Amino acid sequence: MARREYIRTIVAYKEYFKDFKRTVSQQVIDKFYEIFLYIMTMEVIPSIYFRSVEGVKGLFEIRVEEGGNIYRVFCCLDEGNLVILFNAFQKKSQKTPQSEIDKAKRIMKAYFQEKKGL
Repeated sequence: MARREYIRTIVAYKEYFKDFKRTVSQQVIDKFYEIFLYIMTMEVIPSIYFRSVEGVKGLFEIRVEEGGNIYRVFCCLDEGNLVILFNAFQKKSQKTPQSEIDKAKRIMKAYFQEKKGL
């Protein structure tokens, strides 16, 4: 089997994703890592796995379904090929909770301010 070429890097910002990982099963974590591999190696990522959050410029969500449950991790792109992971959660309704989107927006703002040295 040919070795996959990585075109993106995924980095977790602070402890948000690590904290989430402690709350879910190994199967959910494995599924996230499978999707991460797609994101790191596919030129065009299918929207079933990765798409922009409506109404929030620069914010994206990585989507995972496992055992009938739906999980999301918010992220942003930086420098074109770096995917920065923020907060993650289990989705319990059709609509993504506004509180989770607001949290992701705060984290994204903090990330870019920290990067600029503010």
